[in-house]
Amino acid sequence: MDRNSIYQDDAVPSIFKQVTNAFGARGAYMVAFWTLMAMLVVMVFSAVLAPYHPHHQHTDLLLLPPSWAEQGTVEFFFGTDDLGRDILSRVISGTRYTLGGALLTVAISGLIGVAIGALAAMLRGLRSSILHHLLDTVLAIPSLLLAILVIAILGRGWSTVLLAVTIGLIPQFIRVSHQAVLEVLATEYVRMARLDGYSKFRLFYRVVLPNIAEPLIIRFTAAISSAIMDLAALGFLSLGAQAPAPEWGSMMASGIALLTTAPWVITLPGIAIFITVLSINLVGAGLQSSFKKLESS
Repeated sequence: MDRNSIYQDDAVPSIFKQVTNAFGARGAYMVAFWTLMAMLVVMVFSAVLAPYHPHHQHTDLLLLPPSWAEQGTVEFFFGTDDLGRDILSRVISGTRYTLGGALLTVAISGLIGVAIGALAAMLRGLRSSILHHLLDTVLAIPSLLLAILVIAILGRGWSTVLLAVTIGLIPQFIRVSHQAVLEVLATEYVRMARLDGYSKFRLFYRVVLPNIAEPLIIRFTAAISSAIMDLAALGFLSLGAQAPAPEWGSMMASGIALLTTAPWVITLPGIAIFITVLSINLVGAGLQSSFKKLESS
């Protein structure tokens, strides 16, 4: 028996499929996406991919130029620093600090911020109003300055830096989630769900949360690049990861005195920061453009 229908109904793709198709239509966004995926692979397998231990000193090869220079060698592709440490190995190992630290802080701050912001929007009343005005005050302080204040109180250290950046990012997630939830609660389908007897938890989980995914995803991508810049800036100011940790900002700070004699010591970690932040920003812009295209269609 022929199972083919004479009516050819076009299947409606899911929202995820539509966003993916719109995102993949732009080559620049896909290049940024796969560059970011490559950075994540390097972060996970940094211990295997690094040709040398990041702290190992080749005392007979101090300030060796990169391989493309006349005196360079392929064994030390990005050259060495003033202590004879391989720059490539340190840049690869630094992904665990700069990129890994950014992902950790954004994940924690996102969970806390979204929970507080959504709860405040669902509660309404005086408690929501107090939190709203308090957030306006905290958001007036830049996240980097807020992180520096936390470090000034708790002292230096990598764990303190992660805590400081996390605290600095929480208000941004609270603000975004609070505003997004308020907009969704004002829609007709939320009113219909309430008339159907949905509890507050079920209303949030089944109706509100799926409809605030767009601003949260965009906020998460922007927060990752912001966290990378904050961690690198704190490291450059000697407030973040301390030597000999191969954090990118700390590596740039230690090589600032060698800018004229051995520029590769500071420029290569800077290029790593630039490529990572640019890739994340392009992915975020691609997602935002895809969601807007989906809304307009």
